Amino acid sequence: MSLTDISEQIAKAEADAGRTAGSVKLIAVSKVQPNERVTAVLDQGHRLFGENRVQEASDKWPAFRETYGDIDVHLIGPLQTNKARQAMELFNAIHTVDRPKLAKTIARLSQEMGHCPDLFIQVNTGEEPQKAGIMPAETDAFVQSCRALDLTISGLMCIPPIDEEPALHFALLKKLADRNDLTGLSMGMSSDFKSAIALGATHVRIGSAIFGERKAT
Repeated sequence: MSLTDISEQIAKAEADAGRTAGSVKLIAVSKVQPNERVTAVLDQGHRLFGENRVQEASDKWPAFRETYGDIDVHLIGPLQTNKARQAMELFNAIHTVDRPKLAKTIARLSQEMGHCPDLFIQVNTGEEPQKAGIMPAETDAFVQSCRALDLTISGLMCIPPIDEEPALHFALLKKLADRNDLTGLSMGMSSDFKSAIALGATHVRIGSAIFGERKAT
């Protein structure tokens, strides 16, 4: 598959769901991808990318930004509090705000730095013990606590369990977002983004379908 193929499928899914054309943003997940593959996607005009690790992104994106100009890079992997400052300098959005300590750190740094990336709260919709994220039952209170810290929350994010129907989790995330007057929904990956769009996704995170399988070492 290619970037063009995915873009066409997103456009069709938007139309099928009665969504406004262009309302879904495609995050090209470039983590662990060799630079030549990223360059090929940049050369096609795409400018929104997702990374899992602060260090990998810091090694990669400053040089690309010098060459290609404005590029939006979103953090879609876990964030340690001791790397929050670096993340806030590097990323346009952080999709993985998942605990009170991190929220408080981001709030303090945003006051110091005078700016803050777009923030999404990660919800552990499957309540999986090995996975990060706020539990669904605690999401309302966590949203309120973030707002009390003067953090502007753009939306919610989830990664459904691999062995469950993802649509159930997308529907739950949408319900939680609506209840908290949040418009952003970061959900859907290469295998299930059409379902996510049908259920309200505003950001889909697609890697292998664009770049090919990752070459992790």
